[in-house]
Amino acid sequence: MAARARGTRSRATARAVRVRVSRVAGADDLPLPRYATRDAAGLDLVAAVDGEQVVPPGARALVPTGVRLAIPRGFEGQVRPRSGLALRQGILLPNAPGTIDADYRGELSVIVWNTGSEPFVVKRGDRIAQLVIAPVARATLELVSGLDETERGAGGFGHTGVGGRPSGARRKRSRS
Repeated sequence: MAARARGTRSRATARAVRVRVSRVAGADDLPLPRYATRDAAGLDLVAAVDGEQVVPPGARALVPTGVRLAIPRGFEGQVRPRSGLALRQGILLPNAPGTIDADYRGELSVIVWNTGSEPFVVKRGDRIAQLVIAPVARATLELVSGLDETERGAGGFGHTGVGGRPSGARRKRSRS
């Protein structure tokens, strides 16, 4: 099993993507995005605020990270929330995952939303989100006169139901 794990890790390392990064003026004191552990999926992004930024309950704020990225063509950056902030302070990213396109060269900023009951204080250098680099599949659309039928059909939000039973399904009444 250990040999298999090493083989898997080697294949994962072979798929590493080189992403060029530069600091925004005034962010030299902040760490570059980095993985907290060897197997972490996301790079930690830190706040490049001047001093502190307070996000009142129910409010949204744009938090700068102090970095600019050059993501290679065929990839995107996905900005995702940190689970600990979501659980403990109610800090969510309303557009999660936020997409960073390969051709964007501006400073990476994170929209945070305080769904908690207390003001959230963002301090310079706080880890506020994570960035996952992922491949992008480009679609070629083909206009057709009709689509194949499926079991789900046009069933929309909530159609698959709760508890393994489609929401539109009815229980059969037993005749006793």
